[in-house]
Amino acid sequence: MTSRQATRGVIYVHSAPSALCPHIEWALGGVLGNAVNLEWTPQPAQAGSYRSEYSWLGDAGTAAAIASALRGWNHLRFEITEEPTTSTEGSRYSYTPDLGVFHAVTGIHGDIMIPEDRLKAAVVKAAMGDTTIEIEVDKLLGKPWDDQLETFRHAGDGAPVRWLHQVV
Repeated sequence: MTSRQATRGVIYVHSAPSALCPHIEWALGGVLGNAVNLEWTPQPAQAGSYRSEYSWLGDAGTAAAIASALRGWNHLRFEITEEPTTSTEGSRYSYTPDLGVFHAVTGIHGDIMIPEDRLKAAVVKAAMGDTTIEIEVDKLLGKPWDDQLETFRHAGDGAPVRWLHQVV
């Protein structure tokens, strides 16, 4: 019999249209095994959308299950963290409709840990002239996701909001 490692984490729903909010709660409840009622507040960075955050307790791997349950939903932006246990590394998931899911393994202090084979692949790709090592390292660290989510992260903190406009 294997014992499961309990951990905790946080899901940050950065933006979701109001019609999607109850579906997010239902999906979270399905993964966590109990009803989830989030406190939704307006997301000033995108009119008509809402934000919330929820601290959860669960088995190691819960963040992956939540990300799987929510990925692919249009107009949804979220991040999930999972703390490491004595036998597992931590995780960070980020999602935007444009980029999809980003996953990173995190160490005890929250630093992103990049596997050796992914670093080697980035170096080879850059050496072939398809890209630069800087661009590839940025991807490995999730910078494109951070760039898209930054406005949504700070919009509820009383910080100035950079409004997003559709480019034609």
